[in-house]
Amino acid sequence: MNIAVRVRFAPSPTGLMHLGNVRTALINYLFARHYQGTFIVRIEDTDQQRMFDERAQGILQDLQWLDLIFQEGPGIGGPSAPYYQSERNAYYQEYLDLCIEQKKVYRCFCTAEELEKKRDRQIAQKLPPRYDRTCLNLHHEVIHKNLDAGIPFIWRFRLPDESVTITDLARGSITYDLKNFSDFAVTRQDGTCTFIFANFVDDVLMHITHVIRGEDHLSNTANQAALYVGLNKKLPLFWHLPIIANTDGKKLSKRDFGFSLHDLRNAGYLPEAITNYLAILGGSFKETNSSEGEIMPLSEIVSAFNFDHISSTGQIKYDIEKLRWFNQKWIQKISFEDFKSRIARLFEHKLDAQFDALLMAIKPELMTLHDVVEKTRFYFEAPHINVNELSETEKAILPLLKDILSQVDTTSAEPETFIKKITGKAKALELPIKSVYALLRIALTGHAQGLGIKELITLLGHQESYKRFSALITE
Repeated sequence: MNIAVRVRFAPSPTGLMHLGNVRTALINYLFARHYQGTFIVRIEDTDQQRMFDERAQGILQDLQWLDLIFQEGPGIGGPSAPYYQSERNAYYQEYLDLCIEQKKVYRCFCTAEELEKKRDRQIAQKLPPRYDRTCLNLHHEVIHKNLDAGIPFIWRFRLPDESVTITDLARGSITYDLKNFSDFAVTRQDGTCTFIFANFVDDVLMHITHVIRGEDHLSNTANQAALYVGLNKKLPLFWHLPIIANTDGKKLSKRDFGFSLHDLRNAGYLPEAITNYLAILGGSFKETNSSEGEIMPLSEIVSAFNFDHISSTGQIKYDIEKLRWFNQKWIQKISFEDFKSRIARLFEHKLDAQFDALLMAIKPELMTLHDVVEKTRFYFEAPHINVNELSETEKAILPLLKDILSQVDTTSAEPETFIKKITGKAKALELPIKSVYALLRIALTGHAQGLGIKELITLLGHQESYKRFSALITE
């Protein structure tokens, strides 16, 4: 690419980060890194009434947790500072003055109620709802009378009766016939600028070369393109990312687990797994030398992502089970010390070397970090077993277990001795060995599946293990 790539992630701090936000930030980051460009973060906080995340601290922390490092933005500054839109009003006013001077905008005194009635009437007449330009040619005397009376107004951008064309990296050329669109607001009644106008001004001043955002912005791109053309500014290239849908094909929502990044983080998902999965989701990749297939850190994804082959699909499906698979692979991939540091907050107990052995044994089985709590609970507290809930086969083995325990020294008997005796007796009585081991595991951990019996007895110690076996047969 012959131009210096500059992209931006511009979230509104009106809610928690969700997967759509995360993927938009991720693709912007990967694109900038791939082309040795600049990744900028800009906070769209002009709508103070909907503010949820003060100064976007939560969003910035999420980006840091995901390791999506930006080169310009809040906290680090840059040549286009400030990076909070609420601090950039002087720039918006400068461009608004330019629009007024060039007669690109006009005052609109219509109230919200009047606009709603017109909209309802148009819909009833099966007409496309759009502003009817009531205020476009108001006589200057009427305008001054309204201003003197203190009637609130907004500035609207007058769309020319022509078409504008943008270039989308996924869809190619897209032409908008502006006669099908309404003259849109560039300010609110309180004088602050709208999302469309502020974004245009900031993208121009920050020299944004590529606008990468969700497909839900495709319709308002016509208005932003009209601003570029109307004010004689060079259009950036666009890439409208497909919407993330659930497995039923419906847009991912709060009802779907994992919609919120905080859901995933609190449930023990790794940032590496989340970014890896979202990059793979709908992405095209070049041949790599990776021995781990789809499992790639961000540094490898940057090189492997094929930006020359971008899909134009309208949506991509999010599958929590596939994400769980990625998470399990990443838990296996990180070092043991790294793993321990990430789960330390989940335990109140003092952890010892013996517990390290347990962690090493179960680490490959974990789907999420939080699974470690349930998987290791038996280490700290003996399970309570209800004999009535055992299978008939397991109940039949209880007398055998009692008999074997009466024959071994429960203070010092080696696990091999105990296992050999109970296995031999079970074979002689034609009892299924699998069921025998399942019962022993239930006694030790509360679960039929898991680590080997020898491993468990070694971890818990002879006395504690045989104490748990005894508790089961006296239940």
